[in-house]
Amino acid sequence: MTWLENLILSVVEGLTEFLPVSSTGHLMLTREWLGMGPNEHETYLIAIQFGAIASVLTLYWRKFFGPSAIKLYPILIIGFIPAAILGFLFDDLLEQMLKAPWIPGITLIVFGIVLLYIEKLFPPGNKEIEDLKPIETIKIGLFQCIAMIPGVSRSAATIAGGLHGKLSRNAATEFSFLLALPTLTAAGGYKMLKHWDELNATQLNDIFLGNIISFITAFVAVKFFINYIKTKGFAFFGYYRIIIGSVFLSYWLFLK
Repeated sequence: MTWLENLILSVVEGLTEFLPVSSTGHLMLTREWLGMGPNEHETYLIAIQFGAIASVLTLYWRKFFGPSAIKLYPILIIGFIPAAILGFLFDDLLEQMLKAPWIPGITLIVFGIVLLYIEKLFPPGNKEIEDLKPIETIKIGLFQCIAMIPGVSRSAATIAGGLHGKLSRNAATEFSFLLALPTLTAAGGYKMLKHWDELNATQLNDIFLGNIISFITAFVAVKFFINYIKTKGFAFFGYYRIIIGSVFLSYWLFLK
C-alpha cells in the first residue's frame, strides 16, 4: 500500500464511519477506484476503525467516565446484544454480501430515501439516552442490525431506531455514536484476532498511520454532524446517499 492509498482510505473511513452514509459502501467504491481487489487490505480496513472509535471515546469521555457512566454502560450492553448474536450467526453470509457490489448501490439509494422522510416516519420525542427502558434499547439494537447489510449505514439504522424509541434528534444521533463503541470494537477485535498472524511490520505501520488519520477525520466528522443536525436535520444526507448510490450502481452496471 502506498502512502497516498493509506491517506485516502483512512480519510474515507474517518469521514464516513459515523455519518449516516455507509462507510462500507464508500470504502468499496474507493477501493475499486484505486484499482484494489474486493478482498485487498481487508484487515487494514478493519483495523483503522479503531482510530474512529477512539475519536468518539475522546469526544464523549465524560459520558463514559463521568457520574452518568453507571447508567450508560448497561444501556450499551443491552443495545449491543442483538448485533452480537446476529453477527455471530450470520458472519459467513455477511462476508459474502460484501462481495456483491450491487447490494450497497441499492441500499445507499433506498436508505437515502428513508433519511429524507425519517422524521415523518419516526417523529422525534423528548427522551434522553438515560431514559431508555431495556425493551426500547433492544429494539434500537435490532435496528442497528439492519446495517449488517452493506450500504445501509450503522449510524442511519441506529438513528432510525432511536427516533422510533422517541429519543430526541440529538439523543438519537449521540446514541448512534455511543453504541458504535461496543459494536465496532467487538466486530473489529474478532476479525483482527482471526487475521493477526497474517500481518507484517509494513502492514502494522500502515495500520498505525491509518488509525491516526481516521481518528482526526472522524473527530471532525462527528463534531460537524452533531452540530449540523441540531438545526438542519437529515435530508442533506438522504440526497447525498441517493447521488452516491446512483454513481455506485452506474459504475458497476455500465463502466465496470
